[in-house]
Amino acid sequence: VVDDIVVCGAEPLFMTDYIATGKVVPERIAAIVGGIAKGCELAGVALVGGETAEHPGLLDPDEYDVAGAATGVVEHDEVLGPDRVAAGDVVIALASSGLHSNGYSLARKVLLEEAKLALDARPEGLGRPLVDALLEPTRIYVKDTLALMKAVKLKGLSHITGSGIPGNLPRCLPEGTRAVLREGAWKRPPIFDLIQRLGSVERAEMYDTFNMGLGLIAVVAPEDVAVALALLEARGVEAYEVGQVEAGSGEATAVITP
Repeated sequence: VVDDIVVCGAEPLFMTDYIATGKVVPERIAAIVGGIAKGCELAGVALVGGETAEHPGLLDPDEYDVAGAATGVVEHDEVLGPDRVAAGDVVIALASSGLHSNGYSLARKVLLEEAKLALDARPEGLGRPLVDALLEPTRIYVKDTLALMKAVKLKGLSHITGSGIPGNLPRCLPEGTRAVLREGAWKRPPIFDLIQRLGSVERAEMYDTFNMGLGLIAVVAPEDVAVALALLEARGVEAYEVGQVEAGSGEATAVITP
């Protein structure tokens, strides 16, 4: 949620949450809110309030649903948009921690239903129990992105969520351009290779469903690439120069070359 806000150039300020459950179990609610509070701390925002609702009959006692909303602020003339990006600009990307919040339906179908893997299984190439890879928390990029904004002139930002790189990156590109990314330019978490291999999932579907290792993508001028990557490295963020913006035709697109 907070990374959806920061991509327009805004600084997130606070969050509210909503928890619906079949039966309020205080310990469970405390654990959920504690996780949200930890995320807020990582993002540098305040959790200012929320709502908890009990819905017996609609939800089973052990079921719960969580929603959140964030508010941020940005000066009107500092809002990031496609008008700032041009052919020749460079695409850099911040590594994801794993699935983040997208693609779980496909991951569950392939790994648990079709391959019938146990959650405590250690599949070849994964290097840890499957459950740990699936429950890896989403990386929060707010503080790193705000630091990047102060160091260089960011031209565009894209949070890679549902519909992956092809569905999200073009949102920060102007008409008549395309972003061309080199697949070998970044390191992919092994969970994606496991899903693709066990499910015989087409490459295009993988990119349309998952972030494939890139959680946040930034577009900068060529002269700002070194400064941006050095700053991110100093902050302990794994980042890569993954491609560039080229002239195209029609609607903006993102292409990933093998």
